[in-house]
Amino acid sequence: MHDSVMSSPRAARAESPALRILSQAVAFLSAGAMALSAAGTLLSLALIGWAVVMRYFFNAAPVWVDEVVGFLLVGIVLLAAAQTFRRGEHIGVDILVEQLPPTGRRWALAWAAFVSGVVAVVLIVNGWQTAELARTLGLVTEGHLEWPTWWLMLLMPVGGALLLLAAVEAAWRACTGQVLSFKSPHAQDLPKDTP
Repeated sequence: MHDSVMSSPRAARAESPALRILSQAVAFLSAGAMALSAAGTLLSLALIGWAVVMRYFFNAAPVWVDEVVGFLLVGIVLLAAAQTFRRGEHIGVDILVEQLPPTGRRWALAWAAFVSGVVAVVLIVNGWQTAELARTLGLVTEGHLEWPTWWLMLLMPVGGALLLLAAVEAAWRACTGQVLSFKSPHAQDLPKDTP
């Protein structure tokens, strides 16, 4: 049941070519961003482990590790958001949505996609404006590294753009009664209530 796109054979409909192209593009981009996010997680783990060893065994704690890990955390979250959204792994009130009839479930998924799209647009617009202002003013991070803050702020519009693409795909799928075939184990297929 979890490997099929639709739970009802009569409701199954082939993806349109446009949706398939969008889905493949979003899958490629979000998988690449997720790989970067995973690499950031591993790098953070390595840096924290190294800092702990340096602090407790050599009494020479690197002062910049906390800053780098903090910056990596921002990238990890923003780059992973789109793939997490596509997989249905964000926090949600599943118990209520699963009790809805098929039409209600479709509306709930469409609403979630719309709201996620709004959040993505806010990230894109505000993130870009903030990064541009920081670049214009020449702002740098506080602490030992003093990196240009606009580098970090660009993660907001990048993550927002990926999330917006995922939200458009999700809204399209909700409106056509389709779901992605790789769902989390607790998710249910979305049946269509019309042929």
